Amino acid sequence: MKRSAPRFAVPLVVLVSVAALTAHAMEALPRSPRVPANNPSTPAKLALGQQLFFDPRISLTGTVSCNSCHNVMAAGEDGRPVSLGVAGRKGGRSAPTVWNAAYLSVQFWDGRARSLEAQARGPMTNPVEMGMADHASVIRRIDAIPGYRRSFREAFGGGNPVTIDHVAMAIAAYERTLVTPNSPFDRYLAGDKTALSASAERGMRLAESVGCTACHNGPVFAGPSLPDGDGYYMMFPIKTTAAYEARYHLSEDPGRYTLTRVAADRNTWRVQQWRNVALTAPYFHNGSVPTLDEAVRVMARTQLGRDLSPAQVADLVAFLGSLTGEFPRQSMPRLPEMPGRSAID
Repeated sequence: MKRSAPRFAVPLVVLVSVAALTAHAMEALPRSPRVPANNPSTPAKLALGQQLFFDPRISLTGTVSCNSCHNVMAAGEDGRPVSLGVAGRKGGRSAPTVWNAAYLSVQFWDGRARSLEAQARGPMTNPVEMGMADHASVIRRIDAIPGYRRSFREAFGGGNPVTIDHVAMAIAAYERTLVTPNSPFDRYLAGDKTALSASAERGMRLAESVGCTACHNGPVFAGPSLPDGDGYYMMFPIKTTAAYEARYHLSEDPGRYTLTRVAADRNTWRVQQWRNVALTAPYFHNGSVPTLDEAVRVMARTQLGRDLSPAQVADLVAFLGSLTGEFPRQSMPRLPEMPGRSAID
């Protein structure tokens, strides 16, 4: 079996048979992600991107920022089954963490954004999320704030730098700084054999032997490193039980099928990362599973057709906990002011 095709992960029928071949698939987290040539990082751009990430004024009601759903003061998501957007509207899927998202080749659960820049454009005009009518409305709102006009000139130059492309580029540049290196697992791979507990080390071997790493491999355990736009997808759930379906409704959302309308894409998703997964409950696309140990049991049954013992679940949870890295300190940015009036229409 070849694993060169970038769009789909390994089918269930071969998971166990390739498990012995996947020991090499676990990788340390690189110190920094790839930076696209057309969006180099600069201090001015990073500062602007952080301001935009935290600024709720780019939402319709002035109440929702990127950080509202992807809280970088915590684990990069909001801890809810599904996020709340403008006017308390509920989203349809759980907010994935923004930490280490820069290592992913596609964004969103269904992979519909080919890059961080493409992802950053979407929520602003989503009627449930930030609710702006269109990107022109976003730019009018930003361009009305004098401090932003100065910051965009410093970051991008030119006579009219406040554009939606530059907004997305600045936010993406900031998001590429959100990486969590030096986890116990990374230190273990670097030669510190005391970095993992005995339970975590057993869990690491178990993840390989039962077939978890046939899909969850690479630097963030979301599949191999691929060019932007080439997604690594897997069906979930492959096979569920009546009890799991009644409790967690895992099959109700058809996943990528909603985007592509291709029958083979029904219930397929971008393979999710394991980095910091111990901190990002609740789990799965609908946020229906509240704890990590239960998520491990659900994955074993639905994806591998296995029922794990309590000791095996505990060891896998210990290993997943060893993937929690070091979070760089974040400080709340001072947002540019708008003297004498409100930026909100």
